[in-house]
Amino acid sequence: MSKPISYKDSGVDIDAGNESVKRIKSLVQATYNDTVLGGIGGFGGMVDLGLILKGYKHPVLVQSIDSVGTKLMVANMAGRHDTIGIDMVAHSCNDILCQGARPISFLDYIAANKVRPEHIEEILKGISIGCKEAGFPVIGGEIAELPGVYTGEEYELVGAVTGVVEKEKIVDGRKIKPGDTLIGLKSSGLHTNGYSLARKALFSHAGYSVHDHIKELGTTLGDALLRPHRNYSVSVLRLMEMVEVKGIAHITGGGLVENIPRILPEGVDAGIRRNTWETPPIFQLIQRTGNVPEEDMVRTFNMGIGLVLFIAEEETEKALKALQEDGESAIVIGEAMGSGKRKVRLQ
Repeated sequence: MSKPISYKDSGVDIDAGNESVKRIKSLVQATYNDTVLGGIGGFGGMVDLGLILKGYKHPVLVQSIDSVGTKLMVANMAGRHDTIGIDMVAHSCNDILCQGARPISFLDYIAANKVRPEHIEEILKGISIGCKEAGFPVIGGEIAELPGVYTGEEYELVGAVTGVVEKEKIVDGRKIKPGDTLIGLKSSGLHTNGYSLARKALFSHAGYSVHDHIKELGTTLGDALLRPHRNYSVSVLRLMEMVEVKGIAHITGGGLVENIPRILPEGVDAGIRRNTWETPPIFQLIQRTGNVPEEDMVRTFNMGIGLVLFIAEEETEKALKALQEDGESAIVIGEAMGSGKRKVRLQ
């Protein structure tokens, strides 16, 4: 008779999964607020909408789901997974912020070839930090061990966020008109987009290692590439209580030239003056070492601007002051233009 085969023999370690949950329990609970019902271990996460929706007349839920992409490969190369969760939360919050929504709950999904409890704990530390800073809870998640789907140290991280906005306060760009100001909020680096091109240029082509110290960056290449995605939701939601924000564009894959048109109304273009900010060194390094054409750079990376706001000209100074007092590096980068075809004009 052949030897019995256990689930562990097939590549799935239930004990490692249980140990992971044990390690992350306190991290998840640290994000809880009064709206959370239940806790870790249930079949579904629960939040008390009665508490959340107090004061709303016509609340609208806004939801988004995304991954961190191939930034995970850089985290694996550097052996660092403590910031990748911050990225996931920030990216998710910024996406729903584009419609004016405040985040109210977060779910995460981690899938790996092999579950390593210490690795899961690192990821959840980042998620916990991100959620606490933005003021909303992790209400559930999934840790999946999928041998055969992933190999070696490969893993996937996905986040799903739910937010809420008053229906009459939804931000959709329809009020944007010629003459409105474009305010750019500076990024911390690549955020979570363009890593396939960055890895090709820096590692495959130029032969750098994540551990190489790059003088012009003032740090190692790994540290520069793993800088967390900025979360703009707290400062922009506060700004919306002071001035009317007509449009918000999260500058992710596609860069300025493809994300801004998503919120432009018919007949309006966005004129952007590239000389209003200096392209951060990490982008200059990628372009130079990979000999990447400018067109590819601006369609792939945020180039130093992580979020763009459309504000009426007369409220621009008030908005800039409020954002800067909130710790944002905010600058005027252009204006809305008439007789357009919903395009970005780089000047």
